[in-house]
Amino acid sequence: MTSILGISAFYHDSAAALVMDGEILAAAQEERFSRKKHDHSFPVQAIEYCLKEAEITPDQLDFVGFYDKPLLKFERLLETYLTYAPIGFRSFLIAMPLWLKEKLHLKRELDKGLKGGFRKRYIFPEHHESHAASAFFPSPFEQAAILTLDGVGEWATASFGVGKGNRIQLSHEMRFPHSLGLLYSAFTYYTGFRVNSGEYKLMGLAPYGEPKYRNLILEKLIDLKEDGSFRMDMSYFNYCQGLTMTSRKFHRLFGAPPRESESPLTEHTMDIAASIQQVTEEIMLRCARHVHSLTGMKNLCLAGGVALNCVGNGRILREGPFENVWIQPAAGDAGGALGVALLIWHQLLNKPRIPRPGDSQSGSLLGPRFSEEDVRQFLDQVEAKYQYFETDETLCEYVAEEIAQGKVVGWFQGRMEFGPRALGGRSILGDARSEEMQSLMNVKIKFRESFRPFAPSVLEERCKEFFEMDSHNSPYMLLVSPVHSSKRIAVDGRSSEVKGIQTLKVRRSEVPAITHVDYSARVQTVDSARNPRYHKLLKAFEKRTGCPLVINTSFNVRGEPIVSTPENAHRCFMATNMDILVMERYVLRKEEQPGAKQYDIHEYLGQFQPD
Repeated sequence: MTSILGISAFYHDSAAALVMDGEILAAAQEERFSRKKHDHSFPVQAIEYCLKEAEITPDQLDFVGFYDKPLLKFERLLETYLTYAPIGFRSFLIAMPLWLKEKLHLKRELDKGLKGGFRKRYIFPEHHESHAASAFFPSPFEQAAILTLDGVGEWATASFGVGKGNRIQLSHEMRFPHSLGLLYSAFTYYTGFRVNSGEYKLMGLAPYGEPKYRNLILEKLIDLKEDGSFRMDMSYFNYCQGLTMTSRKFHRLFGAPPRESESPLTEHTMDIAASIQQVTEEIMLRCARHVHSLTGMKNLCLAGGVALNCVGNGRILREGPFENVWIQPAAGDAGGALGVALLIWHQLLNKPRIPRPGDSQSGSLLGPRFSEEDVRQFLDQVEAKYQYFETDETLCEYVAEEIAQGKVVGWFQGRMEFGPRALGGRSILGDARSEEMQSLMNVKIKFRESFRPFAPSVLEERCKEFFEMDSHNSPYMLLVSPVHSSKRIAVDGRSSEVKGIQTLKVRRSEVPAITHVDYSARVQTVDSARNPRYHKLLKAFEKRTGCPLVINTSFNVRGEPIVSTPENAHRCFMATNMDILVMERYVLRKEEQPGAKQYDIHEYLGQFQPD
């Protein structure tokens, strides 16, 4: 048995993944164990989990791979500082101690993280190689074009090439400082959201605005070519030399300073969001068309942080030239840990690869699991009041009835998801037919901004009735699709005049809680192979209501990572206004729990660190 550990660390979303004889055995982000959102420290606990799942110790590992080349990244950092010197000295002073302490001594950090037990070879591919490997090797395709888009690795910010059989080859790249990921993050910063975690908020805000600044971005900020490549006018940006993403020249161009975090959202902010989102989609589409024209492939694999822009992904699928698209569920840096492990197995060791229908990522349910005995022991320890169901059928019928009655349900089942999306392992569920549920779950359960849209989980076999997705499935919630025209509700004249956040109050479809203001939804299709118990729940809800979908949002609250353990889940349940908690076949009702109370957002913010 050949065991390979992949690691990503120090930049964003540290993670570990373990591949044994080509099989993806385990993968998890460090944040789920440390409870620090987007934890970038060395993933000691994620590594411990992976080794425990494989029932091996560090000395039994055959290879350990790190997802990029730190020395090449350091070269880029130094060259950038020298180019802009003496401007940027403050940023240099902040960055250098971390590099001198950890990043330049990576082998030492790896040895320490593996407790001195690993005595064999470390592998260091380039960053975008790891992304490309994570995109192609688990995919269902024998051959495909590969496109990676992110902020920056060593020097590359985007790359493309092809994968065939058990090999990948990247042939083209775009280089720092010109970067779609950094361009989008600059606007994330400007609109008052946190860089490297608030980009999805910017994407969710975009449909509330008008793309009034699209042409201004294309005329002043970037020189966009037909092939999707571009050059940025760096005088508008500050990330090469400063501690901010945008410059005063940028602020003058758009007529205002950056929005203060947590301040009210204005029409200007929404229009900025709409504008950069439209530009981003255009760049993604041009890249996809160019890659298709050069490779001639009918299949496309995507990875890199920009591949989490599911609106852009949906447009590539609907409007692009590829017949099939597969996106790595952990498309950001965390997925690099999996990519390097698979790269070592297939490319370095030249081991064969047999594509599987669907993919070989097991629904991305690759994290820790807890037995019913584990759950029961914990519940007894905290003196929880619970009911146990003997079969999946009786459990799902009960929970489906509660969701239909307007209850909000914490759903903790099986293995935890790898990647940023909750896929039915660690989810909060609600009734998508309810007009109030979107605001209720945002404000009273998730304690987050009211504008944020929710995603639907829909039975795969009925997806085409509700969403315009043709024959494509979306098991990893990485595609945005229009709600089917037959399910839409026409907006009357008075309602059509409503602008901004107030458009939330306008009912747009038969499932209003998951229909965004532009009639779109970020769809997860659910099948019985990847997640059988979750599929049974949706079938029970369909039988009870005729509706084959529910709201699915991640089991966490603002500022916290998705829950991992029964303790995390119970704490989140008790500290929010969730009605019901389901852990395996154990069901807890909030009103029956000792010390149960209703929380408002101010009480919540006193307990937890906001995002």
